[in-house]
Amino acid sequence: MNANFLQTPITYLKNVGPNRAEILRSELGITTYYDLLQLFPNRYLDKTHYYKINQLQPSGADVQVVGKIIHIKTVEQKRGKRLVATFMDETGQMELVWFRGHKWIRENLKLNEPYVIFGRIARYGSTFSMAHPEMELLSVHQKGLKISMQPIYPSTEKLSAKGITNRVLSQLVQQLFLESKGQFSESLSAEILHELKLISKSEALLNIHFPKSQDLLTKAQFRLKFEELFFVQLQLISKKLIRKQKIKGMPFSEVGQNFNAFFQEHLPFELTNAQKKVIKEIRKDLGSNAQMNRLLQGDVGSGKTIVALLCMLLALDNGFQACMMAPTEILAIQHFNGLKELLGAMEVDIALLTGSTKKSVRKEIHENLQNGQLKILVGTHAILEDVVQFQNLGLAIIDEQHRFGVAQRSKLWHKNEIPPHILVMTATPIPRTLAMSLYGDLDISVIEELPPGRKPVRTLHRYDSNRLKVFGFIKDEIKKGRQVYIVYPLIQESEALDYKDLMDGYESIARDFPLPDYQISIVHGKMKPADKDYEMKRFVEGETQIMVATTVIEVGVNVPNASVMIIESAERFGLSQLHQLRGRVGRGAEQSYCVLMTSHKLSEDAKTRLETMVRTHDGFEIAEVDLKLRGPGDLMGTQQSGMLNLRIADIVKDNQILKTARYYAIKVLKEDPALQTDKNQPIHQSYSRIMKDRTLWNYIS
Repeated sequence: MNANFLQTPITYLKNVGPNRAEILRSELGITTYYDLLQLFPNRYLDKTHYYKINQLQPSGADVQVVGKIIHIKTVEQKRGKRLVATFMDETGQMELVWFRGHKWIRENLKLNEPYVIFGRIARYGSTFSMAHPEMELLSVHQKGLKISMQPIYPSTEKLSAKGITNRVLSQLVQQLFLESKGQFSESLSAEILHELKLISKSEALLNIHFPKSQDLLTKAQFRLKFEELFFVQLQLISKKLIRKQKIKGMPFSEVGQNFNAFFQEHLPFELTNAQKKVIKEIRKDLGSNAQMNRLLQGDVGSGKTIVALLCMLLALDNGFQACMMAPTEILAIQHFNGLKELLGAMEVDIALLTGSTKKSVRKEIHENLQNGQLKILVGTHAILEDVVQFQNLGLAIIDEQHRFGVAQRSKLWHKNEIPPHILVMTATPIPRTLAMSLYGDLDISVIEELPPGRKPVRTLHRYDSNRLKVFGFIKDEIKKGRQVYIVYPLIQESEALDYKDLMDGYESIARDFPLPDYQISIVHGKMKPADKDYEMKRFVEGETQIMVATTVIEVGVNVPNASVMIIESAERFGLSQLHQLRGRVGRGAEQSYCVLMTSHKLSEDAKTRLETMVRTHDGFEIAEVDLKLRGPGDLMGTQQSGMLNLRIADIVKDNQILKTARYYAIKVLKEDPALQTDKNQPIHQSYSRIMKDRTLWNYIS
C-alpha cells in the first residue's frame, strides 16, 4: 500500500465523518490513516479460548462463551430497572445483565440464535452473571477478522462520552485493514529483515492490532520497536555525519609550548587512565578537519577541569583563543580561580566576565579579546553578548550544558567565521540509554574514575529519631577542624513552607551549636546575591563551620575542608539531586560523610532512592535507577521530554533493542550515507517521509 493512501484524512474512513474526526484529532492526535495505524494498543484481552458455562470460575477474569439467549425479563430494583437474559449452552445456564440501554438491547437481541459473548464474570449465589457483555452473532464472529486477543486502545473520558469506545476504535482499525487489504509498504531493507529474523511490516502491523497468538504479538512488538528506534538513530547519526562533512573545523595540529610546559611542570597529580583516554579522544577530534562536538561526562570531582584546561592550551598552541561558559556566577568564579591556580606561574592571559564585572574591566576585556592579547575567557551568559568579539575563537567549553538553551549555544557558533570546536561538560551522569537517544549526534567521552587519594564518601541513612546522635557526630567532626553542610529541600510550589522549614531548622541548629563555640552561615533563595556571596565566602574561608542552606549549593561550591553533608527530608529530593549534593563533600584527603535524614513514613520510590544512595557511588548506576523511577521525560526536563514521545518503544525497557538499532543505523550509513542503493530504497522512502512529516528529533543537543 503506498504512502499516499496512509496520508488520507481520517474523515474519509467509513464510520468516521467530521464529528468523530474532530474528537479523534483533539483527544488522540489522529488526523490521517497513518496516525490511526500508529495508535498501538496498551494491552490485550486473550480471546483464544471459548469456555463452557460449567468451566467458569468466580475469578473476575474476562472470558468468552458460546451459547443462546432463551429468555429476557425486566427486573425492578431500588433505583430503576435492570434487564436480565438467561444464556445457556449444553453444559448449563448463566445470566446476562444490563443496567442501561434496555430498549435498544431488547429490540436487537435475537432469541435462540448462537452468540459469542465476552466480558467479566461474577457469581451471585450459585449463578454466574456477566454485566454489559460484548456480543456478536456466531455467524458474524466467524466471518470477521479472527481476533484471538482483543486490543485495548488508549482512551480518554471525552472519547467514551462521545461513544468512541474501545470497540469502536477496534472497528475503525479493522476498517482500515479492510480498505488497505492489510498490505503496507516495507520500511526496512531485506538484509536487516533477514539478519534479525524480523517479520514483514504488514504482518507486524496486523499482529500488533489483532494478534493471532502470543508468539506473533511478541514478534510484532520487537519488529516495530526496532523500526522506531532505528529511524531515531538514523536521524541522529546522519546529522552527525553531515555536520562532520559540511562544517569544517580548524585543525589543531600543533602540540606546543603551552601544553607541554603545563604537562611537564604544573600538573598537580598524575592523570588517571580515564583522563588520558578522554584527552586522546579529544586530540583526535581537534586534529581532524571536522568541527568537534563532544560531550564530556564525569562525576563531581573526576577531574574534568584539568581535561578542559589541557584542551584550551592546545587551542593556544595553535594560535586560537578559548572560552569556558558556566550557568551561574558562583560556578564561573570557581572555574576561573581553579584555572588560575592550575596555571600558576605560566604566562597565560586569562580573564573572568560575568554580569557583575565592572564597566572599566569589561571594556579592557573586550579590547584584549579583539586584539588577541587575552587568550582564555571564563564567564557566564555574559560571554554570549554581541559586544563580546574574539579575534580568533577556536574552542568553546560549556559546563552543565542542559542549563543553556539551543539559541544561546548557537550564539557561540557565530563568534568566529569558522565555528569553534565545542566541548560540553556535565557532572550530571546521563544514563547510556538516554545519552544514545538525546545526544546521539554528539561524540561522548566519559571519565569513570576518581583521581588517586580521593576516598569515597560514606553514605548513611538516619531517621529523625536519631537526630541527637547525628548532632554529636557533627560536633566530633568540627572538633577535628572540619566543616559541615546542612541542606534543606526547596520545592517551588511551597516556598513559604520551605522557608519556614529552613528557619526552624536554623533555630534548632543555633540552639545545639551556640556562639561563640560555633559559627553558622545561612544561604537561601530569598537573600540578595551580595548577602549570599558574603555568607558563601565566610564558609569557603573557614570563618564558619556550618553552612545551613537550601539547594543553592547543589552546583559549584568547592570547599575541600567540608567533610560532612547532612541532607534534611532526603525523601523529598530526586536521586540526581542527592548525588550532586553528596559530590560537594569528599573533595579533600579526609574521610567524608553524607547523612540522609528522613521521617519513618517513606514511599516505595523514596526507599529505592535512599537504598541506591547508600549502596553505590557510581553516577551512571544512580542515573539508570533514576531513569527507571522517573521515566525519560521527567529526567530531561520539559524542553527535551517531547523528543522521547515514542509510540511503542521505551528506551529504558528496550535498551537492548536501542543498542541493536544504533548498530544497524551506523552500519547502513557507513556503507551508504545517502541511502541511494537499491537495497536501501525502503529505508530511504520511510526516512524521507518521517523527515517531511515530523521533524520530531530536530532540536537535539
